Amino acid sequence: MDFELTEVQRDIQKMCRELAKKELQPNARKWDETHAWPESGVKKLAELSLLGVAVPEALGGAGLDNVCYALAIEEISRGCASTGVIMSVNNSLYCDPVMKFGTDEQKREFLVPYARGEKLGCFGLTEPEAGSDAAAQKTIAVKKGDEYVINGSKNWITVGPKADSIVLFTMTDPAKGNKGITAFLVPTSTKGFNRQPPDKKMGISAAWSCTIYFEDMRVPAKNILGKEGEGFKVAMSTLDGGRIGIAAQAIGIARAAYEEALAYSNERKTFGKPLRDHQAIQFMLADMATEIDAARLLTLRAALMKDRGARHSAESSMAKLYASEMAGRVTNKALQVHGGMGYSKEMDAERHVRDARITEIYEGTSEIQRIVISASLLKE
Repeated sequence: MDFELTEVQRDIQKMCRELAKKELQPNARKWDETHAWPESGVKKLAELSLLGVAVPEALGGAGLDNVCYALAIEEISRGCASTGVIMSVNNSLYCDPVMKFGTDEQKREFLVPYARGEKLGCFGLTEPEAGSDAAAQKTIAVKKGDEYVINGSKNWITVGPKADSIVLFTMTDPAKGNKGITAFLVPTSTKGFNRQPPDKKMGISAAWSCTIYFEDMRVPAKNILGKEGEGFKVAMSTLDGGRIGIAAQAIGIARAAYEEALAYSNERKTFGKPLRDHQAIQFMLADMATEIDAARLLTLRAALMKDRGARHSAESSMAKLYASEMAGRVTNKALQVHGGMGYSKEMDAERHVRDARITEIYEGTSEIQRIVISASLLKE
């Protein structure tokens, strides 16, 4: 197996690393504390074609592969986890399903300007009573002539407050369970689309999310993404790829925590010598570095499988499960290395702990990942 990156992949990695260092790291703490949308960071992503990384150039994207995408998300998230997940949502949860399931007309309207970064998209699956269990959702779409009238709500919709369109999942036939779900492409300017103020969250505070209500919202039948009743297929296929992005985000957060702990261990002295000279600290740093590398290998494997057109559900879940739980362990150890200063908002260590926690929850909890992985194993 070849572990060497191509020249293009190395160039993307370097470009994103430089962007993170110059633009994101200096602002990440301020954006977190003020819950400010990272306007300049998102603008840079658009300028560098990072909002449609794996979308073909003919459709407005960068025309790169998913390994490039994973490397890019890691570097951007190392600079600012909030900016990283905004990038992930537009790439994985919005552009990817439109590119895969959209008609030519839908791609012109709902993909090209989004891949270019001129507009932002979001993904509407989660509801107040339907998180992991998609079939429990209550948002209903009723056909009326050549339109569908949609009523219901979605919550925790990342990028929702800023999005120009949403990939929206509804029930068109509740009696059919998963087979009664239909996906729609809906401009957020549509009458009856109502956004609530941004959520107040523990972490990734600059990546705005919100609850959205739909009140007699009329959507043309031509805006169905895929086919009626195949929304669950659209959602699960999308999440397979999205989990690669979240795994990469978790690695970026963990790397930030580890690199800062490594630097601090050289600066801080106890008992007459630097922290890094104490074996207890050395062992923690060794564990952190090893886990980060292991998570990256799992993630790049899943990305490579996606590039090759191979089924990668289990591999994406393995990457997401391990990387997210790894990020929790690494950020906690990094805070411990910082001691009392790690608990202070004067340092970034505590922010990394808060940002890492969500990676075990969104785009499929750790428990859901284990269900996906075990289901794959039991088929063999």
